[in-house]
Amino acid sequence: MTTALLERPPVAAPAKPHEKRRVLLAAFSGTTIEWYDFYLYGTAAALIFNVQFFPSDSAFASTIASYASLGVGFLARPLGGVIAGHLGDRIGRKSLLVASLLLMGVASFLIGLVPNYAAIGWWAALALVLLRLVQGLAAGAEWGGSALLSVEHAPSHRRGLFGSFTQIGSAAGMLLATGAFVIVQALTTDEQFQAFGWRIPFLLSAVLVAIGLWIRLGVRDAPEFLELKESGRTERTPVRVILARHWRPLLVTIAQRIAQNSIYFLITVYVLGYLVDTHGDREAGVQAVMIASAVGLVTTPFWAWLSDRVGRRSVTAFGFVMIGVFVWLFFGYLSGESLALLPLLMILGMNVAHDAVYGPQAAWFAEQFPVEVRYSGVSLGYQLGSVIGGGIMPMVAALLLQLGGGAPWLICAYVTGIAVISLIATLAARDPRGAAVRAARASQQ
Repeated sequence: MTTALLERPPVAAPAKPHEKRRVLLAAFSGTTIEWYDFYLYGTAAALIFNVQFFPSDSAFASTIASYASLGVGFLARPLGGVIAGHLGDRIGRKSLLVASLLLMGVASFLIGLVPNYAAIGWWAALALVLLRLVQGLAAGAEWGGSALLSVEHAPSHRRGLFGSFTQIGSAAGMLLATGAFVIVQALTTDEQFQAFGWRIPFLLSAVLVAIGLWIRLGVRDAPEFLELKESGRTERTPVRVILARHWRPLLVTIAQRIAQNSIYFLITVYVLGYLVDTHGDREAGVQAVMIASAVGLVTTPFWAWLSDRVGRRSVTAFGFVMIGVFVWLFFGYLSGESLALLPLLMILGMNVAHDAVYGPQAAWFAEQFPVEVRYSGVSLGYQLGSVIGGGIMPMVAALLLQLGGGAPWLICAYVTGIAVISLIATLAARDPRGAAVRAARASQQ
């Protein structure tokens, strides 16, 4: 027994370079597949579910019902975050990431098989909503674990860049989701797309999930967490500890999340239906989102890298100011007749304004909480902010457009208002990377 113990590597042995590369690949690929599945629903909710699952005599009522089913997934995300945070802070990040990926894949595959309203009536809507709840639980478990797995394996001066591999997964997932719909729309007639074409992207998720599971099963938790677990210092009730001792960073992360997630779902989900209603165009918005998602593969790590160089606060504050201004420019342009510049506007909104916030977010959220409650802290902040921000944004935008008499000024005012709230939270957040940058500059003078 003594010999075996001597030969076994220490629990907290530093990760080797090839292990770190596998971790980054696991964070990127797994999150890409998770968000591919989650975003498929958003695109389908804007283009197809209102007719297929929520038909009514009122097009507005069908649209609201479709967007409400989208929001259901966000309501389940905090619960998924609480469950995953509790288990992840006690048994490890990797186990929860494998479970979340499998859960998301099964739910998405089944969505592709659900009969529509014409076949089984309102049972179709009920099945769709239940599967969306399962997607929400899986998404709630995913982000925190993926972000921590990458950030906790990173050198202290490269946490932003390492964390961005989780964030890139969002852009890559949206790229795959919108790309899948664009390809299917191109290969089918409108009648074929309505009848069965929209199901194909959901069914293909089974292949992607199998690939993601193979990659994730080959990684291990970071030495920082393994040391904590081996010493027996894990918290028995991490969520309670967060609410009792770390409520301030929790509020900060929630507030930082709301404007970033709102602008994302406004321009990647709501605007797709808005363009159908105002311009009769089902393809321009999807194509513009796909282009911006591709650009996000570069801009997301760029903003994260920049936050490693100059600090998280300055980069994130710039992003929130841009969000507050951009939304007015965006809807001002959409009020015209031409959509030729839509991809450029989408890049400005997603890759400059949004990504400046989203790129550094994984590292900055992780830096707000101690390791023993970190999974619970980042998951709660991220997912509660997602509910308040992105989850209800398409539905809120549709209602505000109606209240504004068909003019989008109330939508713009709403987004600018929550951008101000997020900016205030940014100025109040602890920025250890910014402090380190300032100290390094002072020592050089």
